[in-house]
Amino acid sequence: PFFQGHFPGKPIFPGVLILEAMAQATGILAFKSVGKLEPGELYYFAGIDEARFKRPVVPGDQMVMEVTFEKTRRGLTRFKGVATVDVEEGAVIGAGVHIGPFCYVGSQVEIGAGTVLKSHVVVNGITKIGRDNQIYQFASIGEVNQDLKYAGEPTRVEVGDRNRIRESVTIHRGTAQGTGLTKVGNDNLLMVNVHVAHDCVVGNACVLANNATLAGHVEIDDHAIIGGMTAIHQFCIIGAHVMVGGCSGVAQDVPPFVIAQGNHATPFGVNAVGLKRRGFDKDEMQAIRNAYKILYRSEKTLDEAKAEIEALAKEQPVVQQYLDFFTRSTRGIIR
Repeated sequence: PFFQGHFPGKPIFPGVLILEAMAQATGILAFKSVGKLEPGELYYFAGIDEARFKRPVVPGDQMVMEVTFEKTRRGLTRFKGVATVDVEEGAVIGAGVHIGPFCYVGSQVEIGAGTVLKSHVVVNGITKIGRDNQIYQFASIGEVNQDLKYAGEPTRVEVGDRNRIRESVTIHRGTAQGTGLTKVGNDNLLMVNVHVAHDCVVGNACVLANNATLAGHVEIDDHAIIGGMTAIHQFCIIGAHVMVGGCSGVAQDVPPFVIAQGNHATPFGVNAVGLKRRGFDKDEMQAIRNAYKILYRSEKTLDEAKAEIEALAKEQPVVQQYLDFFTRSTRGIIR
């Protein structure tokens, strides 16, 4: 229940109800910690001392009650209670969102229905998070980026739907010099300690394993897998259905369908296992292998390889993805 209060348009949660909630939380703890009552015994609520209100509770806030046992003396038991609110006024919280203890949600944040923040999660800045995401402890989304040129411009983060963002993942806001947006798509798994730097774009259904690190402006296309402890250089593009092995250092663009490994990463064939899992048929997979051989095993220049792949694409459209990728590449491709 909220009441209008003294300021029109600013409804607040009454302080007396906060105290009532605190008293009930204390009663529950008393029954669980002080000892089992004998028949005929009762707990009586004696009073609240030194209550202080530091800020109003407004619609959109979520209170966390913390009550701790202090001491028992002469039949009186003393508890200490603190109620905290860590969802700032202005945040837009969708239906069924769960915000766990010790989370912080900033005033310019929007969180879609069904998303869960486990605990100790920070969501800050101009950040939009979609539906049904699972965000685990100590993740930080939308915080100030680490680009030394950043001067507080109103840049953004967008996270799509149904992502699993595991412990200690960091996703930083964009920069004015870049696109101004760091974006993560749908159905991705970002494992423990993954870092997504400013202006990165992660597509859909990607897996970034533990400690994978994306420098600024990196693009990860759909269904890519980045192995643990892998670092990817600024402005690199990782193509669709790529598999980058663990502990790799990627300094150039990786074309679609390729397995890459090492420091500096080099090609090791076609990601056949991943393509089978995603429903590519035999003809498509053979065409992808043929394009790979043209690109990496024919000793042709890149321009010569492009011309042959272009001819192949007329018969097998699936290899058009190679050609589209080449037009985006700015750092050159791994060879």
